[in-house]
Amino acid sequence: MQGGKLSATELTEYYLERSERFQGALNGYISLTRDKALETADHVDSVRRQKGHLSPLAGIPMAVKDNIAVRGVPTTCASKVLANYVSPYDATAVEKLADCPILGKANMDEFAMGSSSLTSAYGPVSNPWDLKRSPGGSSGGSAALVAAGCAPFSLGTDTGGSIRQPAAFCGITGFKPTYGRVSRRGLLPLAPSLDQMGTLTRSVEDAALVLQEICGYDSGDSTSAPHGVPDFSASLIDDVSGFAIGLPKEIMESCPDGGTSRAVEAAARKLEQAGARVSWVSMPYLDESLAAYMLIATAEAASCLARYDGVAYGYRHSSLSLEEMYTGSRIFGVEVRRRLMLGTFNLGTDSGYELGQQAREQISSHLEKLFTEIDLLLLPAAPFIAFPLAEELDPLTMYYNDVYSIPANMAGLPALALPCGESGGLPVGMQMMAPRFREDVLLQAGYTWQCRSDWHLRRPREVEL
Repeated sequence: MQGGKLSATELTEYYLERSERFQGALNGYISLTRDKALETADHVDSVRRQKGHLSPLAGIPMAVKDNIAVRGVPTTCASKVLANYVSPYDATAVEKLADCPILGKANMDEFAMGSSSLTSAYGPVSNPWDLKRSPGGSSGGSAALVAAGCAPFSLGTDTGGSIRQPAAFCGITGFKPTYGRVSRRGLLPLAPSLDQMGTLTRSVEDAALVLQEICGYDSGDSTSAPHGVPDFSASLIDDVSGFAIGLPKEIMESCPDGGTSRAVEAAARKLEQAGARVSWVSMPYLDESLAAYMLIATAEAASCLARYDGVAYGYRHSSLSLEEMYTGSRIFGVEVRRRLMLGTFNLGTDSGYELGQQAREQISSHLEKLFTEIDLLLLPAAPFIAFPLAEELDPLTMYYNDVYSIPANMAGLPALALPCGESGGLPVGMQMMAPRFREDVLLQAGYTWQCRSDWHLRRPREVEL
């Protein structure tokens, strides 16, 4: 576009047309914002003609997960409770990408509670690699749209793996930055101590470009970290010489999908050939991490969602009594109700929340010590490949989808999901974790991997490209 061969309006029209064409098959959007997108694109073209200042990503369209506030657009969190809520302001990350036309709000699990995108009140999302399979969740709409070529990139959120697991299911790149690296202002929370905004892109290079724009301190967010933002693109170096990479023995031996574990170990050996030192390490407490996560996340969710009582916020049920109004206004889906009940119990006298926080400290301490010996961890992004939409998974099995990704959220670590193979004709994703604020290590290692593989260049068979 900067060369003048393509206008922002032409590019936006292309992605809008593609999004509209595949919406019926994918259900990737909750709402399309054609007029808003074209208005932004026209503004970018006008400024460019006048040789005015524009941000590096100006004119590149994007999708935005529907739990991230966009001014003048419905922000529903995929729930009927917020069906009529129109945000009066932009999230900080959206503000920083003001020159990027917003194609629409991406579908997701209701209030980000789920690992399948099946819990959305607006219908499930389909995986573009196989329309009868899940794209993962909760950022499933974001992942499906990027994988299908309906959006160049999307903003997503990650509480226990909600960027990385759908990225793995859809064969794209998912980046969860360090907790506090990206402002959470404008993110409708699930679990404030775990939620982090991040990116879903086609490649590591694209992730670096978007991260460069959205990272940085925000005085409007009390959890924002006062750290400077390095030049992320400078980390895109094809070199891992001297990097110490740890393969968690317990995870690799117990992974239920053999194709996934083999693909991840093969990737480790390729990085070893590139100069990295690969060794087996111990990463126990996986079951404990999952249990602690459920104690913390459900308790915080119960606290956050208490506001949607029909009085100040959310849908209000018409009734003759106050009690009926309260109960009638809580029109959450089954999975949200289940987690709210668990969370309310965890906030009781014998607080499960406190127990979860104690376990979290132990898990974080173990990882901190581990990173004194290695530069990054390499492990599967998820224990399974994409599962059929029609498959009835019990809640515990569904929660287990996040078992490999949860430790990064518990410790506030940055983590990167990358495609590394196929199993049964579906994408396999590996995951890299690094110490806090070492996104540069992940970008360098991820870029080195992509220089030695073509998995990120492959496209879904189910969606015409």
